[in-house]
Amino acid sequence: MTSRKRIGMIIILMIAVMVSCAPGNKVLTNRRAEASRDLGEAYMQEGNYSAALRELLKAEKALPADPFVKNDLGLVYLAKERPETAVNYFKKAIALNPDYAPARNNLGTAYLALKDWDAAIKTLTVLTDDLLYASPHLPLYNLGQAYYNKRNFTTALKYYQEALERNPQFVLAYRGMGQTYMVMNQFPKAIENFEKGLEIAPRFPPLYLNLAEAYQAARNRRAAVETYQKVIALFPHTEYAEAARKRLANEREPI
Repeated sequence: MTSRKRIGMIIILMIAVMVSCAPGNKVLTNRRAEASRDLGEAYMQEGNYSAALRELLKAEKALPADPFVKNDLGLVYLAKERPETAVNYFKKAIALNPDYAPARNNLGTAYLALKDWDAAIKTLTVLTDDLLYASPHLPLYNLGQAYYNKRNFTTALKYYQEALERNPQFVLAYRGMGQTYMVMNQFPKAIENFEKGLEIAPRFPPLYLNLAEAYQAARNRRAAVETYQKVIALFPHTEYAEAARKRLANEREPI
């Protein structure tokens, strides 16, 4: 079901709930709040964060002790580039449910957005021992990001590798490893990881730009130019194609 169809179904259900329940009924209030939460989540999936925020704030008012609503609000504020507010909501979600691993990972992500690397590491490290968390590759990747930004590249690589051991199809970890090898001037390893990522996600434009930059750093100008040209061909009329054109324009030496 597409997000638009899901939104339509939720609205229909909300109307049905309002018609079938008596005014002032606590059950009605809770059902309305749950419908607002579901609608907010549907808007989130669609990328309509303002509409999502409106519905989730309604849900929070009726369900103040619901950790899922708090977590959703944190995600919306994070998407709206309000990481400080997001941190507060993720903390509220964890306070309501200390075992809510996704909220803890999201808190770590918010600290990354704030560039508070140490707080991110402290928050995320707890999850590495959580055997029940269904997505253990996410905090491991985020730990890699934190250590990368602290310029502790060996530890960053360790966590990216652990993320890939948990989920070998996790493209962002390959990208993280490639970027780390780039700053370590290990360009062949960077190329290898970017290429592995593209094998999994051939429609991920940032990886093509990363790969082209790695080819440039390795002085393989022909491969770099071919990769930039591929970006333009695959993703025309995008910011990635524009970036590729600019970098091609700076290529003055003959191939």
